[in-house]
Amino acid sequence: MDAPREIELKLTCTGPDLAALGAHPLLQGASSEPKLLTATYFDTADGALRAAGLTLRVRRTGENFVQTVKAGAGAAGLFDRAEWETEVAGEAPDPDAFADTPVADLLAASGAPALIPQFRTVVTRSVRPVTYGDSRIAATLDAGHVEAEGVNAPLCELELELESGSAADLFGLAQALAETVPLRLGVLSKSARGFALRKADGPRPSKAGAVALPQDATGGEAFRLIALACLRHLRLNEDVLLATRDPEALHQIRVALRRLRTAFSLFKPMLAHDARAGALSDEIKRVTEPFGRARNLDVFVETTLAAEIAHRPDEPGLPPLRARLEAERTRAHDAVGAILAAPEWRGLILDLAAWIETGPWRAGAARLRDGPARDVAGAVLERLRRRIAKRGRHIDRLDPEARHRVRIAGKKLRYGAEFFAGLYPGKRARRRHKAFGAALSDLQDHLGGLNDLATAHAVMAGLADDADAPGGHALFAAGLTAADADAHADDLLAKAAEAHGALRDVKPFWR
Repeated sequence: MDAPREIELKLTCTGPDLAALGAHPLLQGASSEPKLLTATYFDTADGALRAAGLTLRVRRTGENFVQTVKAGAGAAGLFDRAEWETEVAGEAPDPDAFADTPVADLLAASGAPALIPQFRTVVTRSVRPVTYGDSRIAATLDAGHVEAEGVNAPLCELELELESGSAADLFGLAQALAETVPLRLGVLSKSARGFALRKADGPRPSKAGAVALPQDATGGEAFRLIALACLRHLRLNEDVLLATRDPEALHQIRVALRRLRTAFSLFKPMLAHDARAGALSDEIKRVTEPFGRARNLDVFVETTLAAEIAHRPDEPGLPPLRARLEAERTRAHDAVGAILAAPEWRGLILDLAAWIETGPWRAGAARLRDGPARDVAGAVLERLRRRIAKRGRHIDRLDPEARHRVRIAGKKLRYGAEFFAGLYPGKRARRRHKAFGAALSDLQDHLGGLNDLATAHAVMAGLADDADAPGGHALFAAGLTAADADAHADDLLAKAAEAHGALRDVKPFWR
């Protein structure tokens, strides 16, 4: 018997915004009385449930207790998870109540380890029934906090659960609400928030994770999972950047955006009949253009200039040069922050999630979308590999623009190789994938170093052209910094040529 499924869209906001949301005209149906809910989440000492994508909690409402098992990890877009709920006698997990769930099998296979409380959530919940379009939706407003290891973190969420109808209406309601209340797409479940809080090390940037593609995935399923993984990567780091201004979070946002636009490019033939695909990709590029300047200044100040200061500690022009560039860097990050705070940005992220989940590209019959993803992957990876082999010949003699084109093609191949790795699970394929990834990463590192030199010259040129730029010692130090960086160019070119040859020789993992 199939388990009941929970299909919901998560949105986050601040406490005052959640209160304003409660008064929104679209949420004025006959609401339930607000209830205080406390839920304790359990796992084994080694985190076996979490590792398997399972959640076990016992929630208390008044004098009643409900035990819930959920199967499925966090997502961007729709949370679509199997869910088993059973009334139990108290706050401790009841094995009889999860006997027919994956939790029982996992615990039995690992020798029945003890279940230990991990953290607790305390929320005041209000549920509003909504009819929107042709759908019945439960709008749940949760305000409270997560408790773990003696530390609390606020919890303010709107969950839109589809009771009947279409996912398009879920997104339609979210977009309508977001026109007046600053809502952001949620990508973390309450359990994920709790486990993150247990680490007690504050918000930290995260790298892109592996995309879990079923071996029999269709082209359409692969694109959806890849695009949503990119969106999740973006949102996780967006929250970190908004809270901390960590330069690595900005870098990871740009990586997520490049990966997402690469997914659009790799699947372009499949998306060709949907004009919205190209429009969204172009809009991502347009809106995020200022992110590049902030990142360039981060790299120059923290890498190029820091190395120069260590190399020439007594150079008098370097401290004023650093001060000037730090001021430029602050202004650039202010511009990024203004973009992320704008309703246009939040709307774009919601639009992307809605289009990925419900866009026209998913309707009707389509050979590439409904055919095996491996066919798409093999053709794409082979084409990109040949493009790099051709464009990268004599790479040490190419002009900077031609090298840049090789670098861009290399990024697409690298991201494509990461996206599609799960489609090739055999030992030989995994071994080849590791060697292929290492060779490609080596080439990208050297081309990236050459790109950093070009970026350094661009930063210095911008400083020299600025009427308010510091003069004298600082401008001399700027020229000295660029010249010292250029001293490594020949070595980088030679290593790039060697890495290109190694990449040509490595065996493709998709054959």
